[in-house]
Amino acid sequence: MSRRILMVAFAGALLAPGALLAQDLPVPEDLPGRDDVRVLAADAETLSGRLEVVHWPGSDALARRTMEAIGARAALPGLPDSVPTRAVFYLAPDEATWDFLTGGEVPEWGAGVAIPSRRTAVIPLFAPAGGPAERERTAVHEWAHLGLHEYLAGLQIPRWFDEGYAQRAAGGWDFERAWRLRLALAAGAAPPFDSLTLAWPRGATEAELAYLLAGSAVDYLAQDSGDRGLGVFLARARAEGSFEAAFRSTYGLTTDTFESRWIAYVRRRYGWVLILTQAAVFWVVAALTLFAGWRWRARRSRVKLAALRATEPPTAPAYWEGPPTPPIGGFR
Repeated sequence: MSRRILMVAFAGALLAPGALLAQDLPVPEDLPGRDDVRVLAADAETLSGRLEVVHWPGSDALARRTMEAIGARAALPGLPDSVPTRAVFYLAPDEATWDFLTGGEVPEWGAGVAIPSRRTAVIPLFAPAGGPAERERTAVHEWAHLGLHEYLAGLQIPRWFDEGYAQRAAGGWDFERAWRLRLALAAGAAPPFDSLTLAWPRGATEAELAYLLAGSAVDYLAQDSGDRGLGVFLARARAEGSFEAAFRSTYGLTTDTFESRWIAYVRRRYGWVLILTQAAVFWVVAALTLFAGWRWRARRSRVKLAALRATEPPTAPAYWEGPPTPPIGGFR
């Protein structure tokens, strides 16, 4: 049984081809807890016959949410709506099941694994994954890996594109991720750019930042032509049987030239200088400055007012007052 890791990543990993799982998917004969397995088959029109979620007792609701999350993003950017044609997702309830399905070599912080050769993905339920929303995003991320590799079967896909594409499919680039990348670059914490082509970082923090870089690469690639351009490119890559040739004919440059331009783009757009020039930062700093100034002025005014009151004569000096009024009726 082959257990060699081909690629490891933070929100999704690809395992090497090999008989990691038995042929009779979705439930291998020697799967731990096989007798308790439950299989949720998709009944929605967009997923019917294409997706099954294998889970164990106590995770019925999570299985349903996984199915719904994938169903909401079943159509992948630039790919036919029918891809992936079939996928099986395992919701591993414990480490023994996780190790069996992944070969036991995925980092403990891994949030999900895709196995394109088996049209299978595995998501751990026993480890923190950033909450339900992040787990659902991971499911879509793995779905995208399976779809991309099925459509481009046999092609060598650069790691930056593979992971960046899955990032885009799972929710794309947003303000929070952009800021995290800016801060990482400003602090010098981002991994080297060539790590996206060579050995993917195995540390949790470095791998997460590598994902941000990969996401920015596909965002940069699609900023002009969008998903339509991705569709043209992927169709050409499939027809020509070459990622590189399709890239040149679609975008008019080699991947090496693209990577050079992308690196310059990342440093220009997400560099530390931009942190100081962003409108959002300006207004936050301006608001904090105004608030601090208001607090200081308010405090100074209170001190001055207290000093003035201390020097004022009493409102009713004793020498202005006459003799006390005798009580009515003689009572006190």
